[in-house]
Amino acid sequence: MEINAAKPATRVVAPRTSTGFEYTFPAIRGIQAGREYYVSMCPLRLIPKIFIFDEDELSPELRAQRVLNKGRLPALTKYILDNPGDYVFSALTASVDGDVEFDHLGSDGNAFRTGQLRIPMDSRFLINDGQHRRAAIEHALKENPDIGNETIAVVFFHDAGLARSQQMFADLNRHAVRPARSIGVLYDHRDSEAQVARTLAGQCKVFKGYVEMEKSTLSARSRMMFTLSALYYGTQSLLQGLEIEADTAAELAQEYWEHIDTTLPEWEMVRKRELSAPEMRRDFIHSHGIALHALGRIGNSLFRDSTAPSKWKRKISPLKMVDWTRANADWEGRAIVGGRVSKSHQNVALTVNYLRNHLRLGLSAEEQRVENAYLRGEA
Repeated sequence: MEINAAKPATRVVAPRTSTGFEYTFPAIRGIQAGREYYVSMCPLRLIPKIFIFDEDELSPELRAQRVLNKGRLPALTKYILDNPGDYVFSALTASVDGDVEFDHLGSDGNAFRTGQLRIPMDSRFLINDGQHRRAAIEHALKENPDIGNETIAVVFFHDAGLARSQQMFADLNRHAVRPARSIGVLYDHRDSEAQVARTLAGQCKVFKGYVEMEKSTLSARSRMMFTLSALYYGTQSLLQGLEIEADTAAELAQEYWEHIDTTLPEWEMVRKRELSAPEMRRDFIHSHGIALHALGRIGNSLFRDSTAPSKWKRKISPLKMVDWTRANADWEGRAIVGGRVSKSHQNVALTVNYLRNHLRLGLSAEEQRVENAYLRGEA
């Protein structure tokens, strides 16, 4: 992108009032719904300077986008800074409130669709999609100015007023669907815990062949016992805060889950085809995400005391006596709410408490507070 003094266009355009200076973007012209739009590249260092947000203090009906969620910015910024060699951001979409001129390279074919997009510097750029990416770029530039010469794709539309900008925001987000967490774990090669979960799913006898790798929910007829996302969160809670190498983490996690398997006979019955996976999920809760998460937290507390198998295996053996059936009234309000298994933070905590009491491990002050509230009927 260049900043030039205004010069005569190669085609006749309507006169406009300008400061006499303009941005020039190399661009490709396209047509959607009968309207021209332009695709270009913009250096990251200019993104915070020329693209603005709607005023946060305006009421929603007078804005064309949602209020910035500042809680999302640290993670997005860290993603850029931690992965300078392979971060990926999709294009920003912006409306331009100003007289836009496109100087094409020729009159036929590709030459007619490519050229330079000229926008007066006093124009107003409004981001319709990508305001959080824009803010994260601004924060990342402060810590690493060297990324300023890198570029991001920008799709420019001509601003046709507030109603059109609001409709664009609605249309751009209408069909946006967050991918299932399981497939996110499957494809994430930066997260060491995701790597451990994939290793377990492919090598551990407990999980091999019985983990749904793409979806985060299991259909009623699925022959799988677990989802990859449930295994991920269970193993993440198991290894949290342990300062061990990735290979050691995978070995420790596999040993732990294989020992848990010895306390839950139904898991092996499914593998031996003495019980179907749908029947097990229907009648028991120990293959659901909340159970894996709770068992992971139990294991984590034992590992913090000692990773010696002789110690933690002995302490966890009483799990054989836990009644994991849905018919067990003790689960109501803990793991089951209104007849359905719940994996909320509160229910995970109450399930952990139940297992810790069963194993006689004692409760921390915070765990006891949660337990007391539950017993008083406040949870």
